[in-house]
Amino acid sequence: MERRIPAKEMKVRTDLAACYRLIEHYGMSDLLASHISARVPGTKDEFLLNPYGMCFDEITASDLLRVNYDGEVLDETNYSLSTAAFNIHSAVLKGRPDLTCALHTHTVAGMAVSAIEEGILPLNQLAIAFYKRVAYHDYEGPASREGGVDECAALQRDLGPEKKCMVLHNHGLLTAGETIAEAFGLMRRLEKTCETQMYTMAMNAGGGTMRKVSYETCEEYYKIQGQRGRGRHDAAWPALLRKLDKIDPSYKH
Repeated sequence: MERRIPAKEMKVRTDLAACYRLIEHYGMSDLLASHISARVPGTKDEFLLNPYGMCFDEITASDLLRVNYDGEVLDETNYSLSTAAFNIHSAVLKGRPDLTCALHTHTVAGMAVSAIEEGILPLNQLAIAFYKRVAYHDYEGPASREGGVDECAALQRDLGPEKKCMVLHNHGLLTAGETIAEAFGLMRRLEKTCETQMYTMAMNAGGGTMRKVSYETCEEYYKIQGQRGRGRHDAAWPALLRKLDKIDPSYKH
């Protein structure tokens, strides 16, 4: 008998499917290799992930896999669960009960910045919004490899109890949020920061002089940012859903 999805879970499924479509729309997908998760409301150890084998632009709310922290797929499906996706997302959601959604990408800009020792540089107003707010995780091999438990522990340790953004060195980017909207908003801003840094460093190599924001300004901006919550990201979400509805509303199904 087919399971009837509760209304609260369906709302999360719809928002998560929308997030997949938005990541595709804004050019941040990587065929089957990146992933986004969200907690199932009213549960302690269940979350939703994309089915391995579907591209982001075809994922719908009902397609998403419901899994638990033991890696069990809880509903019947013709698709499999990505081991790498499970290892990364179970680590984040299990280690940070304050967060609802986690988002991981392999964009060109994100991977480029992840490969430099300095990480995110304070090059502009957008970049300094991440000042002291980005965690870093060393690359230790594919997340799908055997010994994923150690990788989970390392991810939890490096993300820590407060940060919501992470650069996975030599790998890509990760953001997480109290809402799906926040996780997406942080990723879009982090991606733009990496894109801008990549172009700036290229111009610097070509003879331009790279100008960084001063330490004093970064510190002041950090204090101001500390007074802001996820409001800007949640505020933009309805407009993003309207955009998707104009493009292709099938994500809701």
